[in-house]
Amino acid sequence: MLAQADQLLCTRCRLSLPETNDYRSPDRNDSHNKFAGKVPVRYVMSYARFSKGSVMQRIIHQIKYGGNKDAATALGRWYGAILTGHDSLANDIDMLVGVPLHKQRLRQRGYNQADQIASGLSEAMHTPARTDVLVRTRFKSSQTKKNRLERWANVSSVFTVADAEAVKDKHVAIVDDVLTTGATIEACAVELLRAGCREVSVITLAVTQ
Repeated sequence: MLAQADQLLCTRCRLSLPETNDYRSPDRNDSHNKFAGKVPVRYVMSYARFSKGSVMQRIIHQIKYGGNKDAATALGRWYGAILTGHDSLANDIDMLVGVPLHKQRLRQRGYNQADQIASGLSEAMHTPARTDVLVRTRFKSSQTKKNRLERWANVSSVFTVADAEAVKDKHVAIVDDVLTTGATIEACAVELLRAGCREVSVITLAVTQ
């Protein structure tokens, strides 16, 4: 499925991805509903659906834990090409910001998969991606086995905006690998809006059912 060098994802596997088509109605879809009543977001767009044992789960696992950062960039580029085909989406977003890792986790992993995805999106959408705007200030345990309330408690005060001037009056898209409960992205969105963002959107590679 995932290979080395240029063949990051075989054509058959790519075509078999369960795409969401969120981009067709980015402000009213199942991904967007995860944030309803919690934080105001403009668009929410996930590339494909994520379920246990699926191709998408194996891809995400390789990206996060298998060291395959190039696959993250490639998938970001592919999804960015889809979004660029809809000018109202690509042209409306001023900046891409990956959900940051704490420096301890970054040292362990060697890269931030969200930043790699944002880099690929940036190439295709011709939209700047910034890695110095949003910062994770505290190291927290993994979110994997937590419910929504536990996830929110785990991340509700761990992010800060390091450069408020950079995001002031901007439409910023938060980028991540998987949208699960939305708690982590919600915490990021709250800080960006507090810092003066005009609007916040969300772009992820996958979304859970």
